[in-house]
Amino acid sequence: MGGSVQAGPRGLGKAIGCLLAPIGETGGVDILRRLLAYAEKIFGLSEALEEVTDSREAPRIPPTLVARVSLVMCLARMGSLNALECAKQKPFWKRWIIAPLPSADSMGRICAVMDPTPIRNINKHLYTRLKRNKALRSPWHGLVPLILDGHESHASYKRHCDGCLEREIKTIQGNRIQYYHRNVTALLSTAGIPFLLDSEPQLPGEEEIACALRLLDRVLKHYPRAFDVVVGDGLYTDPRLYNFVLAHEKDAMTVLKNDRRDLVEDAKELFSGRLPTEFSRGKTSVYCWDLCGFTSWPQVGGPVRVIRSLEVTQIRRQLDGQVEEVTSEWLWVTTLQNARASSQAVVSLGHTRWDIENKGFNETVTYWYADHIYKHDPGAILVFWLFCMMAVNLFHAFFTCNLKPSLRARTTMLMAGRLVLAELLTDLSAGHSHPP
Repeated sequence: MGGSVQAGPRGLGKAIGCLLAPIGETGGVDILRRLLAYAEKIFGLSEALEEVTDSREAPRIPPTLVARVSLVMCLARMGSLNALECAKQKPFWKRWIIAPLPSADSMGRICAVMDPTPIRNINKHLYTRLKRNKALRSPWHGLVPLILDGHESHASYKRHCDGCLEREIKTIQGNRIQYYHRNVTALLSTAGIPFLLDSEPQLPGEEEIACALRLLDRVLKHYPRAFDVVVGDGLYTDPRLYNFVLAHEKDAMTVLKNDRRDLVEDAKELFSGRLPTEFSRGKTSVYCWDLCGFTSWPQVGGPVRVIRSLEVTQIRRQLDGQVEEVTSEWLWVTTLQNARASSQAVVSLGHTRWDIENKGFNETVTYWYADHIYKHDPGAILVFWLFCMMAVNLFHAFFTCNLKPSLRARTTMLMAGRLVLAELLTDLSAGHSHPP
């Protein structure tokens, strides 16, 4: 995935200049206009955004207007409410919102009191349409994983709000209280588009597992058939998560670490006397030990399955050109039965845990400014993160399903993202039909 250009007031001329060159090379492709037209045709975006509400009485600025501006700001990866000021007089806004552009202060203030439920419902509508259009295909083994992970958006020693979590940090000046925000996000890893499903903020005094269970409860109500197995890192090897998932007739799979010493020791002792199953994952040779029926974790309401994977990859060092073998070892615990998932399928599912890092947090933070605090308020932080998730899902769907293969071959996602920003700043679509 590619980056974007920060459109601050001082860097506006430089941003437009560096973006016009790739536009000329692609023949003046008006990505933003096409993206919004695609969203209107496939998802009914304008009608869906009309459902956005807030807690204000008789508002002067409609919440729908703020939602439309926030979504385009995220699609253009502007990264700041103040960056909207440099594009305030562009004709695009008169066609897209048919009203004066709200100020940065108004945007932050209104998003702080916006109801996140309609935004989640719009994202659910995107999922439903993409699933119906076969854009969210199952992996080769037929099991769709839902990946859970926590993400810390920012930390500060001075600035804090009612929704901030607190921790004590030892520094050379002594112990200091650090304030931070964290959320638990769910990503659907499919053979097509990686889909950011939902997110839940972690509350003060709450641990991550409790937040994840609250998120899972809502996801299971709204997406009961979207996934088959819940995947997480070692923190999620918790009996509360496993029992919750089993009670809803789903499976769980997490990384197994030494904090479950009885289960780890029993598994390693039994593995030591068995020959591994061998198979390949690309250029990696995998030696897998796989046993089920472990009862060494009595807190979980049923036997579990433990998998050990020893993976050997040959790499050529760039410095001296020598070939070197790199070995890694993994331990996973799961409720999946052998009849439902082979050893190779389980190892593949275990490695999808990194999708939420690579295709989720790393991409959104680096290229979509997801960690930028537009307004330091718990409601605003959640709303802007949900808009960012919606924009990422919409952009992936448009790039994968709407752009022709010939255009995708010469237009990377990096360039397409730059074209959206350049079109917004320079109004390249002025000669075309109005956006929806």
